Amino acid sequence: MPIAGPQVSGPSRERIEALARRARRLSWLSLAWMSVEGFVALAAGIAASSIALVGFGLDSAVEGFASVIIVWRFTGHRIHSEAAEIRAQKLVAIQFFLLAPYVAFESGRSLLSGEHPDPSLVGILLALGSVVLMPLLGTAKQRIAEELGSPATKGEGRQNMLCAYLAGALLVGLTGNALLGAWWLDGLVGLLIAVVAVKEGVEAWRGEGCACAAVPVPAPAADACCGDDARTARPENSQA
Repeated sequence: MPIAGPQVSGPSRERIEALARRARRLSWLSLAWMSVEGFVALAAGIAASSIALVGFGLDSAVEGFASVIIVWRFTGHRIHSEAAEIRAQKLVAIQFFLLAPYVAFESGRSLLSGEHPDPSLVGILLALGSVVLMPLLGTAKQRIAEELGSPATKGEGRQNMLCAYLAGALLVGLTGNALLGAWWLDGLVGLLIAVVAVKEGVEAWRGEGCACAAVPVPAPAADACCGDDARTARPENSQA
């Protein structure tokens, strides 16, 4: 007689919908902050001729669009939709790839030309705000993603964490330029933004880092994340 493997029960339909509502609220909060952050960073970056600040503002716009995608993903019938999860996962990943080329080009041009950005107190204060807020949002979203088994939500949370890391690097660059005249830090931070954006985009596209538990999530989404482990752990007859 074959021995039945362990059956892992996933969250109930009600729990999934409650998590979806929480994910939407966090994404709306992210969108509000990113709108302010992006506008201020772009304005301050243009005023100070800082490619790092401009790149940070563009990253904010990318993250804001990712938040819109997650709100769309977890609204109405799409909460339980396999196709919506896969589409959202790919759209979130694409946002990273849209950001990287421009920032890399402008950063390289700034370093080669020796262009000196002006000090920006507004940029320093903005970076400080992001260093504090973004890890809180990113951590909360990734916890929800783990329980839902949603690579798309995981990707948006990772964008928030990326924003926090980049805000820290931006803070170092802007402070170094203001206090020490280290103008080249601005271009280096811009290149860092571009490199990390590509890395995160690849991982988001592949769905890496999401939960591998046997939860009622779309099979292709879980397989894209966890490969054979997801197929082995997930009950054959589980339904989304």
